Amino acid sequence: MSSRGLTAERMLAAYAQGVFPMAQSASDPQLYWFEPGLRGILPVGGVHVSRSMRRVLRHCGWHATLDRDFVGVVQGCADRAETWINAPLMALYRDLFRMGHAHSLEIRAGDALIGGMFGLTLGGAFFAESMFSRRPNASKAALIWMSSHLARCGFTLWDTQYPNPHLASMGGQAIPRLEYRRRLAVALKVRADLTTHALPDAQALLQEITQTS
Repeated sequence: MSSRGLTAERMLAAYAQGVFPMAQSASDPQLYWFEPGLRGILPVGGVHVSRSMRRVLRHCGWHATLDRDFVGVVQGCADRAETWINAPLMALYRDLFRMGHAHSLEIRAGDALIGGMFGLTLGGAFFAESMFSRRPNASKAALIWMSSHLARCGFTLWDTQYPNPHLASMGGQAIPRLEYRRRLAVALKVRADLTTHALPDAQALLQEITQTS
């Protein structure tokens, strides 16, 4: 599949087949397709929350919002020494956001954006793209809030593209490509919508974590 002239619609069709585009760097205008042999996934509604992270959530005073600053979150994710998010991808993500297939979860201290994550949705699958943190543990908080919200909204698959040790510490797994394709096919038949429920506050989130752990 060529990435030349890639549109938001073609990008969604590619995700439905298990492949996704990335750039080699922000300065590289070309996009390349990837389909890892081992795919990273996180448990919907079941990420591991350490005792120390529970203390952070209990005392930090942070709150989460949904889709309030999509562009700000994508820019925050791209604001690093090396990034795979280039200008063509930025434009595609904006198109997908306008179409209702891209979403951001923001972590805030007061009104300040201190972390967050964004991803794409198709059926009951959430394809996490990237996350960022301007304060320690803010990206972990985004993962925890998103885990709860995906479960509440009926999602069944949380794709993280590549597995890594940080995600593994929160319950992430690596599954073979064929198993991922099987789970994806099932998830695409599910009707789910990230906007159907409100995000809980930190205390309600902690209570939920305590009940499910």
